[in-house]
Amino acid sequence: MRKIYKLVFYSYAGPLVMTFFISLFILLMQFLWKYIDDLVGKGLEWYIIAELLFYASSTFVPLALPLAILLSSLMTFGNLGEHYELVAMKSSGISLRKIMMPLIVLSVVISVVAFYFSNNILPVANLKFKSLLFDVREQKLALDIKEGIFYDGLDGYTIRVGKKDKDGKTIRDVMIYDHSQKKGNINLTVAEWGTMVLTPDGRNLIFTLYNGENYSEKTDDKQYRNNRPFQRTRFAGEVRKFSLIDFKLSRTNEDLFKNNYQMLNITQLKESEDSLVYQFNERKEDIKNTLFNSFFYMKQLDSLSMASAVAIIDESAYLAAGFSSGARLDIIDHAMMKTRRARENLAVYKSDLINREKLIYKHQVEWHRKFTLSFACLVLFFVGAPLGAIIRKGGLGLPVVVSVLLFVMFHVISMTGEKSVKSGALDANIGMWIAPAVLLPLGVFLTYKATTDSPLLDSEAWTKLLTRFSWKKKKAHENTDSLQ
Repeated sequence: MRKIYKLVFYSYAGPLVMTFFISLFILLMQFLWKYIDDLVGKGLEWYIIAELLFYASSTFVPLALPLAILLSSLMTFGNLGEHYELVAMKSSGISLRKIMMPLIVLSVVISVVAFYFSNNILPVANLKFKSLLFDVREQKLALDIKEGIFYDGLDGYTIRVGKKDKDGKTIRDVMIYDHSQKKGNINLTVAEWGTMVLTPDGRNLIFTLYNGENYSEKTDDKQYRNNRPFQRTRFAGEVRKFSLIDFKLSRTNEDLFKNNYQMLNITQLKESEDSLVYQFNERKEDIKNTLFNSFFYMKQLDSLSMASAVAIIDESAYLAAGFSSGARLDIIDHAMMKTRRARENLAVYKSDLINREKLIYKHQVEWHRKFTLSFACLVLFFVGAPLGAIIRKGGLGLPVVVSVLLFVMFHVISMTGEKSVKSGALDANIGMWIAPAVLLPLGVFLTYKATTDSPLLDSEAWTKLLTRFSWKKKKAHENTDSLQ
């Protein structure tokens, strides 16, 4: 048995590792395709991109691991069945349950590790990934001054270079608009030619200009708008220095992101959820008190009996009847104004409560996700392993097709349940467990069929069944015709 267990284990370990990294690579390519515009052209160092991809791949593990387990288990038992190794083991008196035993133990271990990863490592990976992605997306495009185009990437300046020489440093027909005073185009520098170089530390850009002029509108005079004073200065040489600090990647403090629900473990999620529920209930009570205190009659109706309330309303109506028509119109306008204000306040209050409630739902979803990942790994193994034993096809052909279809079904059901929970349509205890609950009976059914050697997907068995069904149908028609 030890040799058989070793054979099965090594037959499963190779495809598991291979499919896991293939799935991770595909998801990473999808990430690059989505954020390629935020990464290209910003002069990012290679280690920054490598760090971002590493953290991104860590966040894709909850998707890649279940798919890898499903595909590798189906491939393993498909290969064993295709090469008649399962038949040889069964003929020796070894049941499929015993053959699956080492992989069942391995799947349980993977599920425990997956829970540890989801609870302890994934929140940290999400924090690093989200903060770094935010900094990269906020990063300015790299300095790229092209010929004949006004470049405004430098804060407070717009630069136009008519032509660049082949050495990449010498520039000609230069125009520099200085907007640092935020008063429009009041300062302009033009030069016939010059040089453009970076300082050794890359922090500054130095323009050395020759044979040029500075044009400046003087705005410090009180009669500026009437007199429009203007100053022009010629120069043989001038040096202009531009800071490039904004082009360096600046890292945001990660403490600003750490309270997000995706960066918390189960203990922190539960504490945060309890705090949010308490604040939500407190906010509802504050809104109720605000509305009741804003209107006299609502306050009276809430505290008095119905008879007393009717008496108050009748008395007020009687008193209002004594006012002149103009005063009554003022009273009505004032009441309508208060009603409109109350309606606007109610819309704001409603939006605030909905947003608070959605945040609570997101915490509940994230809390359950820590457990559904581990359970999904176990369930998908019991779907893939017996299905591979039934199909008896290995390799990357039919198993890949079947695995992708099953995983897409699982993922669609899972996303539907998650969105239903976030919208408040379903309770988190139901919505987050719909997908595993749907696949669990399928796994039990396939395991039972595989252990009893049922010809579930045998083409000959289905052909015989269809032939028998058509023969019975034909016989029934003949009996009907004979009776007629």
